[in-house]
Amino acid sequence: MAETLSTGKQILGAPEIARSLFRIAHEILERNRGVENLILLGIPSAGAPLAQRLAKALAVAAVPGRAEGTKSPAPEVPVGTLDITMFRDDLGRHPIRVPQPTFIPGGSLEGRTVVLVDDVLYSGRTIRAALDALGSLGRAACVQLAVLVDRGHRELPIRADYVGKNLPTSRSEKVVVALTELGAEDDSVSIVPVTVPKEQR
Repeated sequence: MAETLSTGKQILGAPEIARSLFRIAHEILERNRGVENLILLGIPSAGAPLAQRLAKALAVAAVPGRAEGTKSPAPEVPVGTLDITMFRDDLGRHPIRVPQPTFIPGGSLEGRTVVLVDDVLYSGRTIRAALDALGSLGRAACVQLAVLVDRGHRELPIRADYVGKNLPTSRSEKVVVALTELGAEDDSVSIVPVTVPKEQR
């Protein structure tokens, strides 16, 4: 079904996105009592650069005063990517998908706390696929979920542990996350109305 995107309304800009990630970083530190055994796995495409940004935010948040220029060593949080292409439940409807590389820092999930990172949580089906993909790679000690935006309308019993912005939407709207790493001029989160041609309704 073809969809036409109309002009949208920006909800978050670059400063708000940065603040959201920094707040999530603090919540991750508080819940896990530090970054030991922590690993971030971004879900392509937008989840991958968000995971990299979150790792940098964790490095700053984990060392009080570092943002003010102290020389305290910043902890490095391993960052990887998790491709979910072959675990999606819509391959029959959208068979033309190009798998992306999966990279697990250190090569193992055993004993690690994995934080899955994605841009938008919607139906929950992407995260279900991510959990299936993760399970095929090993047994993590704990799996948590961080998303920049939770737009609701869940179809599966999945909930994020860390949310940058809860954003009520209708099903006739699309949440668009633009990031400079993916070619955008500026970072933004927008709500865009979706128009379906009458003949395809």
